[in-house]
Amino acid sequence: MKYVDEFRDGALATGLARALAREVDPGRDYAFMEFCGGHTHAISRYGVADLLPPNVRMIHGPGCPVCVLPIGRVDMAIGLALARPEVILCSYGDCLRVPASDGLSLLKAKARGADVRMVYSAADALALAVREPAREVVFFAIGFETTTPPTALVLREAATRRLANFSVICNHVLTPPAITAILDSPAASRLGALHLDGFIGPAHVSTLIGSRPYEAFAARYRKPVVIAGFEPLDVMQAIRMLVRQVDTGRAEVENEFTRAVVRDGNPKAQAIVSEVLALRDEFEWRGLGVLARSALRIRPAFAPWDAEAKFGLDYRPVPDHRACECGAILRGVKKPTDCKLFGTVCTPETPMGSCMVSSEGACAAHYNYGRFRDVPVHVVGTSAPPNPDQETA
Repeated sequence: MKYVDEFRDGALATGLARALAREVDPGRDYAFMEFCGGHTHAISRYGVADLLPPNVRMIHGPGCPVCVLPIGRVDMAIGLALARPEVILCSYGDCLRVPASDGLSLLKAKARGADVRMVYSAADALALAVREPAREVVFFAIGFETTTPPTALVLREAATRRLANFSVICNHVLTPPAITAILDSPAASRLGALHLDGFIGPAHVSTLIGSRPYEAFAARYRKPVVIAGFEPLDVMQAIRMLVRQVDTGRAEVENEFTRAVVRDGNPKAQAIVSEVLALRDEFEWRGLGVLARSALRIRPAFAPWDAEAKFGLDYRPVPDHRACECGAILRGVKKPTDCKLFGTVCTPETPMGSCMVSSEGACAAHYNYGRFRDVPVHVVGTSAPPNPDQETA
């Protein structure tokens, strides 16, 4: 498949690995965070980490939307679905399996009688409301900037059609505040220190917001950012570009994913989001705590389709399972194998934490692709593929 197969070429990957080995400074270590869960998945699936020099370390970040969803938000949806038999609660498949309080999840709430359904898109949820006029259809919307425009579009469509039986619980979160929280001094000291030399910027998110939002961040924290595509050669070339920036003392935003990302992103998508949604004052993230202006809410003009207002829903924070290390893993201060539950009681079939639920979660990626040979035993009661020999500016 064009623009896919050529970015998985084994010979080019070998060449890139050799080029990286030549270019790294043997006298220093490099620590880079891939923010996006899609990159975490690619690194594990294609064994990218095994091709890197031993002094280059990749650290998983909080860019998995299912993973950063706090338990209290899932509890709120479960409570609504169980208490109101007229409600059909819809969400994406991974979200239905996120563990919540009292051993429940949305899927287990369905087994208790709640009408919980999986949808593939926000438009599917809206179509369900049209087909079921006697029921209240509530869409439990999650995701970073990538999935936000579809939610905004269905809210606007519901308002245009005066579809009174449709509403949304909005859990959309934003990438730049999360990156800032990882490195911001007060947050870093409170949540656990983490040394990073640079970031691989998210791919899909950047097609929406562009590369411009990372520029202030790179300048303020002196951390280079390279936006990369999801294929293994994309990731390896991005790492090479980060190494070059670090070695030359630069902290700039570079774009490896030029075949899809431009500096100003997608203005039309940004406009529809701005019309329908606004910044929340604060929002709780799993692993990062409460972050100011880091998520979106539904604007008052669309309040009839805001499920939190419509049903009087109150958010209550809930602590994670005491033995679960999802929070530390999302902050990058621990690896999946540092968790006592990993690969024992916590597997993709029986997840204890959200990082094991989604395929983009660090724990699930680590588990599914065999990146756990070091697990200790616990008793648990560009427009073209990068050319490794071609210099880049």
